[in-house]
Amino acid sequence: MLRRVILPFVALLISGVVTGCDALAPAATDRSETALAFPAPDRPIASVVSNQFSNEDDRDERGEAKVVMDLADIRPGMTVADIGAGEGYYTVRLAERVGADGRVLAQDISREALDRLGRRVEKDRLENISLKFGDTDNPQLPPDSFDRIFMVHMYHEVTEPYAFLWNMWPALNSGGQIVVVESDTPIGRHGMPHTMLFCEFEAVGYVLVEYLERPDIKGYFARFERGPKRIAPENIKACQAP
Repeated sequence: MLRRVILPFVALLISGVVTGCDALAPAATDRSETALAFPAPDRPIASVVSNQFSNEDDRDERGEAKVVMDLADIRPGMTVADIGAGEGYYTVRLAERVGADGRVLAQDISREALDRLGRRVEKDRLENISLKFGDTDNPQLPPDSFDRIFMVHMYHEVTEPYAFLWNMWPALNSGGQIVVVESDTPIGRHGMPHTMLFCEFEAVGYVLVEYLERPDIKGYFARFERGPKRIAPENIKACQAP
């Protein structure tokens, strides 16, 4: 029998998976002190409009989560981080896929989103899920922990992409990969041109493993691994927006 899960909540800032109207935030205003060692993004950032998807059933009818998890080769016993988890569309489905011997860490920087997800986890007694608050420039993930890190339809809202990706690097275990799903739309319109995504990841030292255009997930699928060396913050060059 599954045990009841009681989860603590601590607040930081606001992020998550979004849908809704287009909005833009300045690329480099009110930067945190811990991000100043890294270049600011040379592109607009889409503002968070909502961290709730309107209908998970619609996404399941398209088979979205199954498609992405299959492409990412998610298997029982894996440890996965769901960044910008929101209310947990991917979190709960990843938890089912990795099974009792696997673990899923749902990360977000919205108190409200993680509170709602915590209630969902507790109600459904999903004991292989834990919650984690992060910062805008640091996901605050434990080192050497993850086979996969999911960033689904949220990377375009990361306000400090170079610091964020640099601080994420140690969280991957040997052979671990970052999975990104984004819409190949113009910058600032709740998507990210794939060329810009590739450039920002490569600027930190990641290597592209796979790229697929997938209309069934309303965008593209990309996988990255750590390259031979993580680039020092002072040597990272900001990518120029197309």
